Amino acid sequence: MKQILNHLFEHKTFSREQSKGILINIAQGKYNNSQMAAFMTAYCMRSITVDELEGFRDAMLELCLPIDLQTGELIDLCGTGGDGKDTFNISTLASFVVAGAGYKVAKHGNYGVSSGCGSSNVMEYLGYQFTNDTDKLRRGIDKANICFLHAPLFHPAMKTVAPIRRELGVKTFFNMLGPLVNPAKPQNQLVGVFNLELARVFAYLYQKSSTKYTIVNALEGYDEVSLTCDFKTFSAEGEKINSVEALGFERLNPAEIAGGDTVSASAAIFSSVLNADGTNAQNNVVLSNAALAIRTITPEKTFADCFYEAEEALLGKKALNSFNLLLQNQA
Repeated sequence: MKQILNHLFEHKTFSREQSKGILINIAQGKYNNSQMAAFMTAYCMRSITVDELEGFRDAMLELCLPIDLQTGELIDLCGTGGDGKDTFNISTLASFVVAGAGYKVAKHGNYGVSSGCGSSNVMEYLGYQFTNDTDKLRRGIDKANICFLHAPLFHPAMKTVAPIRRELGVKTFFNMLGPLVNPAKPQNQLVGVFNLELARVFAYLYQKSSTKYTIVNALEGYDEVSLTCDFKTFSAEGEKINSVEALGFERLNPAEIAGGDTVSASAAIFSSVLNADGTNAQNNVVLSNAALAIRTITPEKTFADCFYEAEEALLGKKALNSFNLLLQNQA
């Protein structure tokens, strides 16, 4: 590891194969905690390359517990996190809206590291029992159009770094890997990324794959459509700046999409939106992200058409029904 760290400190990069080997060694506990913390911290201070990200992803997928959900056209709505914005659980809510609209969702999630309440925190608080049981996950997809894949159950090798990530409490390259290592390998992905430089790295990566994708970065640094500012998207259609006003919205104040200070407060916001009792600001930001996901699956539709589908799912309580069915079919 000393050699690896010196390599990083000299601003050198690793090849795809080298990166894969390093992460496999980390997962197998071949380095001590101080060395692993130093390695993670180095990537907080320098940019990751396409080869490095690809190699880290390869290692994670090789070591993960694979899952075959036996269904086509799955989508995941997953952000890198690490944007430090402490919004409410927008992508998780948007996932239930997409499921309520009739699309199949394999939501990859984890506990919050750099924020107080990740998707797993809120799902657990509201009564969801994490599982990697294939039959239960398939039942969720069949009955509710959605299953929730709690990352630690599918990436057991990562238990060596989990305590270090918690102690560091800041975003690391593991945040970047979240959207790339969904064990269900969905054919469609809406990926939220916390800065434009990383968004471009992701775009290079997805261009080499068969996945239908939309990568989104709001220009004020959100890893989702925030409606507080314009946002950039990268997809097979190319790179595009999207204006909040052109979509028909007024810009939001960041305070309007803030999350709760505790898991219980975050869960209260989550439940309120899901029950169609959210504010206009909360609803519109969830619906915009859901619409972008639906358009990723069906690019022939307009954003307005997709927004209408999402709105019908949320306000018609189909999203709530998907959530309730998921909880009911856990046994």
